[in-house]
Amino acid sequence: MEFLGTTQLASYCGRKNCLFPDLAPTSTTKDTYQPYCLPGYRYLSSWRPGLLHKVVLDPVSSDKPFNPSGRPPTVLPALRSSLHARYSPRDWHHANMVQLKGSEASRYCAGRLTADSTRLMQNKDQLTYQMQEDSRRNLGERISNIDFWRSELVYELECLLKETQALETAKQRLERAADEMQGPLKTALECLYHREMRKGIDLVHDDVEKNLIKEVDVFKDCQEILTKLAQKINQQLGINRDAQHALEQDLSDKNSACFIDEKCFNLNNTSNSINFYHGVEKADGTVSIPATWAKFSEDNIRCSQHARANSAKLREDAEVRLEIISEEMWNHFISTNLAFNNRIAEVADAKNKLQAQLAKILQEIFQTEDTIMLLERSIKAKEYPLKVAQTRLEGRTKRPNIELCCDAPQLQLVTEVHTIDDTLQTLKRRLQEAHDTLQMLILNKSNLEHEISVKANSFFIDKKCMDMRKVFPSTPRLIGYT
Repeated sequence: MEFLGTTQLASYCGRKNCLFPDLAPTSTTKDTYQPYCLPGYRYLSSWRPGLLHKVVLDPVSSDKPFNPSGRPPTVLPALRSSLHARYSPRDWHHANMVQLKGSEASRYCAGRLTADSTRLMQNKDQLTYQMQEDSRRNLGERISNIDFWRSELVYELECLLKETQALETAKQRLERAADEMQGPLKTALECLYHREMRKGIDLVHDDVEKNLIKEVDVFKDCQEILTKLAQKINQQLGINRDAQHALEQDLSDKNSACFIDEKCFNLNNTSNSINFYHGVEKADGTVSIPATWAKFSEDNIRCSQHARANSAKLREDAEVRLEIISEEMWNHFISTNLAFNNRIAEVADAKNKLQAQLAKILQEIFQTEDTIMLLERSIKAKEYPLKVAQTRLEGRTKRPNIELCCDAPQLQLVTEVHTIDDTLQTLKRRLQEAHDTLQMLILNKSNLEHEISVKANSFFIDKKCMDMRKVFPSTPRLIGYT
């Protein structure tokens, strides 16, 4: 091997007590070895003096050992003069100067390398620190962004939960209001059924029946409207639950991401949980970019806001509809009750008039019967005078001969018989008329009694219906509060 700052022909290199032994004669050493030289300098062997003569080598003989390195022997042959084994002072000074310059160059290069390395390490340390701080700052900004969207999601979720609860309450109110209408509807139908049991002429399509039929139709329509509105609210509740699930899922993901980023934010060079994960920077498992990431939460919030707007509109519609239906039902209920009261008053008035007429008829029947009795007595009383007159006439027919005279008594008796006979005929006709009148009065009495019973039945039915209609849901119950 070569030594820095020496030549291959230096005499001390061939001494037996040299500190560095010769290299083993291998082909690797011969082929791969390159002498070291400083940057910008030639090989140190270039300063070999020109005064040296070529070494005269002995011819190669078969008894000499094989030298695989091909180098001439470092020990001068004995035939060479000692004068040729020495350098000149100039060479010595030049070699020292070259050695010093090489040392200075080496030291300069080493110093420059040390300074460059120190500066490089400082730059890289600063770059590494700056990159770590940038990553830490980016993580902090990311945590701030996540916190912002978390707060937005939490606020929107709270608003959506409140709106959903209010919509649930509105749905329950609609269902309760629809259930409350079942009672009045049943009452109206029962009133119609009971009024079908009226008799005779009282089985009339009056205002009460018209109002009851209209009331039944209104109650059924109101129930149908409330049921359809409750179904719409139920569908909207499903949409609200979907939006709520999306917000909760997004919020859960944000919480997990925030926990992970905070954990990463708190890591430092002295943390115990840090480790090497080779190749992790090459694996890209991301599914979004900041724009799509923010748009996802924004879309969820916008969908929730849209659902809340629709829910609020449905609640307002339900409130308005309940108020309108409650007022309409009360109006129909009051109108039907007024019709009932008017009809009951009319039936009662007709019944009272019929009863008064019946009393008069009864009085007339009593008087007619008394008249008949008097007429019969009068007829009976006229029979005796007629018998007397006829007996007188019959007795005077037995007068003898000329005594059968048409005298005044005869004429008077004949006139008396004719008069009494006419009187009897008149009284009998009057008696027959009295009997006919009595039959007519009795028939009227029967009709009046029947009509009175019909009016009493109608009055009883309407009163019963009014008693059934005394109970009607209050306005809070009709709008579903209780």
